[in-house]
Amino acid sequence: MSDSNHTGTFFFLAGLPGIEAVHKWLFIPLCAMYVASLVGNSLILWVVRSEPSLHQPMYYFLLMLAVTDLGLSASTLPTVLPIYLLGLRKVAMDMCLAQLFFIHTFSIMESSVLLTMALDRFVAISNPLHYGTILTSPRVASLGLASVVRSVGLHIPAPIMLRKLPYCQNRLLSHSYCLHPDVMKLACVDTHINSAYGLFVVLSTLGLDSVLIVLSYVLILQTVLSIASKAERLKALNTCVSHICAVLLFYTPMIGLSMIHRFGRWASPSSRVLLSYVHFLIPPVLNPVVYTIKTKQIRLRMLRFLGSGGAGIRDT
Repeated sequence: MSDSNHTGTFFFLAGLPGIEAVHKWLFIPLCAMYVASLVGNSLILWVVRSEPSLHQPMYYFLLMLAVTDLGLSASTLPTVLPIYLLGLRKVAMDMCLAQLFFIHTFSIMESSVLLTMALDRFVAISNPLHYGTILTSPRVASLGLASVVRSVGLHIPAPIMLRKLPYCQNRLLSHSYCLHPDVMKLACVDTHINSAYGLFVVLSTLGLDSVLIVLSYVLILQTVLSIASKAERLKALNTCVSHICAVLLFYTPMIGLSMIHRFGRWASPSSRVLLSYVHFLIPPVLNPVVYTIKTKQIRLRMLRFLGSGGAGIRDT
């Protein structure tokens, strides 16, 4: 049974199945993760903006990463927390389509930022004397704008195409938020065009970005191995550790989640939900932690702020 009139059409989201009795307790760690993401990324934004020594391409890219992490957290929060605190699983179609647009847009944007950060590390290590002249502020701004345009432009058709599909009576989704493949599979008609478009977007963004990031590190490794001094080699590699951690945090669960959506009919519902949480909730929480630990200027600025009890904000 399908209906082509979407007025009053709703979907039903899923929490962690099998443990509904403790959903209200799960609200506490989930809420803590969102607060940590909001505070951590906001502090990164404040530190980069207020510290003149951080007005460099590397930290501008870090600022972009913090913005995308905030956007990703803000996109999933409106449905995740109500599920566990209030048991609200019903979501209107228009809200669902808007949410999947923003989730996928910020995901692609984060992938683009990670690629530009890999380019930044390559230029800094292979051509340090011309680093400032190659990655000028206008070029950094252009890279950021290109990331936004690509992410938004590629995902505008997705909700429009999904809006035109008729949906069956069973409208139970597999996750705590709306995702393109999850909504698409509930349609009562052939969705090969939607599936092909989704695959094209994934391959031309996440797939291409991951290949170019790997290529960047192959070139970085070649450059590092050509350095005579062992200490200098280690110093050069150490500047890449934070970025490598961010790449692994983003791409590892994403690959697993994509494989489950495409081929994982054997996977349990709880494994899908957990893996999606790891992919969408963990990176925005851990990225600020990783960069604070591994970046001396940010770490010192954070310690100065915490030690002064917030006086640092008034000083700036």
